[in-house]
Amino acid sequence: MAASTRRTVLSLYTRVFRVARGWQALSGVPSDTEAERKYILQEAGTLFRQNQQLTDDESIKRCMEECEARIEMGLHYRNPYPRATYLPPLGLATQKGRKLKAQQRLRKQAKPVYLQSQDET
Repeated sequence: MAASTRRTVLSLYTRVFRVARGWQALSGVPSDTEAERKYILQEAGTLFRQNQQLTDDESIKRCMEECEARIEMGLHYRNPYPRATYLPPLGLATQKGRKLKAQQRLRKQAKPVYLQSQDET
């Protein structure tokens, strides 16, 4: 990993901690605020540890874009949890005779950038 990429990743990591430190729940209830702060810190720790072994510049860039998108969406909507996608499994229309592999490819393409790290359900 290049030094500038490492610096950018560490900057994102510290930004997540700053957001968590200043986080206030939309409901204003102190217990909700603490639960959401704890979620932000746990999610960041999990995802950064999960991706720390990445060496491919393209995959690192995708992870950084996802992190930035999740931070911005969390701040905008005042909700730290990822927004749901309403694409049911195998819900995309296909032409007659297409296989399941095509459905899975279309689902992967339709997944928003801020949910790339989430497991398929």
